[in-house]
Amino acid sequence: MGTQLLPQSVQDKYEIHEWKHACAILSGDFKTEWQDIIDLLDQFCLCKSWLTVGGGRKSQVSESIDNFLYNRGWVEKKFATSVTVDEDIMDSPTHKVDCYKNRIALEIEWNNKDPFFDRDLNNFRLLFDLRAISVGVIITRCDHLQDIFNMLGRGNSYGASTTHMSKLLQRIKGGSGGGCPILVFGITEKLYSQNC
Repeated sequence: MGTQLLPQSVQDKYEIHEWKHACAILSGDFKTEWQDIIDLLDQFCLCKSWLTVGGGRKSQVSESIDNFLYNRGWVEKKFATSVTVDEDIMDSPTHKVDCYKNRIALEIEWNNKDPFFDRDLNNFRLLFDLRAISVGVIITRCDHLQDIFNMLGRGNSYGASTTHMSKLLQRIKGGSGGGCPILVFGITEKLYSQNC
């Protein structure tokens, strides 16, 4: 199984799912981006203080992940895409990718409405078909973190219709990512810290 290419430290702390040899592609053809993702996952900590504050435009979880990768040369990227039929050119806009570097697209879905997964997977499918990306990566939360949210009195802010692992897996298994190799990391309770 390709996820065995990941260090044990990452395997121990995350719920990991892979489709279409994403780990082999990343580790073989995109060594710098692979290492960036491993380093990100190794240093990530889910701080209690991030969960006890109200929402805003972007969660502190997403900010933390974005900032780590932006410091490694990743960027938020919107692709200008179009379809040409005979002489007619039709714009085919894509949604911005949270973090992009050298044909690797990474999305963070922490506490959005679950249709955001449809948007991400459709984006991966389209960009892969257009040969703009080689692998799509999604980082989201595991379902069991709901117990921690409930314990902190924040359970209502993280409802069943928001982004979490089981909502994502059913979409990928149903074919929503098309032919795009996909790697998914679920943030588990092992990453939770009450000390920050």
